[in-house]
Amino acid sequence: MSEGRSCPLAYRYSAEDLCQEPRTVSEDVLYIIGGLYGNPWALDEIEQMALAEERQGHRVKLVFNGDFNWFNASDSLFRTINNRVLDHTVSLGNVDFELANPSAGAGCGCAYPDFVDQGVVERSNLIMERLQGIAGEHPDIQRRLSLLPRYRCLIFGGLKVLVVHGDLESLAGWGLAHEAFVEGNDGKLSQWFLASGADVIASTHTCLPVLWSGLVGEQSRVVVNNGSAGMGNLQSDPRGLITRIGLSSPVIEPVAGIERHGLHVSLLPVSFPLEAWLPEFDRLWPAGSPAAISYRNRILTGTSLSADDVVFPSII
Repeated sequence: MSEGRSCPLAYRYSAEDLCQEPRTVSEDVLYIIGGLYGNPWALDEIEQMALAEERQGHRVKLVFNGDFNWFNASDSLFRTINNRVLDHTVSLGNVDFELANPSAGAGCGCAYPDFVDQGVVERSNLIMERLQGIAGEHPDIQRRLSLLPRYRCLIFGGLKVLVVHGDLESLAGWGLAHEAFVEGNDGKLSQWFLASGADVIASTHTCLPVLWSGLVGEQSRVVVNNGSAGMGNLQSDPRGLITRIGLSSPVIEPVAGIERHGLHVSLLPVSFPLEAWLPEFDRLWPAGSPAAISYRNRILTGTSLSADDVVFPSII
């Protein structure tokens, strides 16, 4: 196994198995939060967004679909993030899996494809190594993480919402990455939707946002990838993004959104205070550290994507 490029067999599953035991949700709104990356100010803001919804009469369920750990490289912040997140509905990302169940030779468990620079891979392995050292001092949290599922299937608004971290074959799969949609992956999407029976698939892992909708088996289906809740996703924009799925439209302006079968699927910005988070990040990951080299510029300025780049032309 090439560290950071491959993933353990324990990450693997079959699309046919993912919605065998769906759980009915009674709330009016789902917030699906992937890639919090250990940012407590982003979590504060998400909780405030949920409170704003509740003031409008919307009951909100917070669902974390992995990688809520990453930059929280101190004992206090590690405990704070995990204790707060684990009060909600949670499934694992590769980061959290490797903190609870370190796999020999997995490195970060990211399963980076060939187009990702080797320097990024090596730095992610070093970040994971540091985090694993911290996690080892908190065996109670490791135990709680080890009991989490790798995916969840929810019945919401009468439809099946499949919440994964990577894709429908692996916890760290890249089949729902922005790059996969750019290249064209409609055939694979059709296969996954028909095999799983899902109506909406929500992912994260690959850190760039996607909103796709198309006909599969004569039904409209949706894929949404929130990119990262804890750092910037769009050009010159340091805000995080979360996925919102609701029975009504959102109370704040989304970056992108569609309505299908009575469900409003949106990417909502997370306007956390960068002036509070950046000094803490710099303290934990000073200049020259693996996280600073890989992520600091993105935390400050976002990515090269515009909001239009997030929505794909197969939208109907």
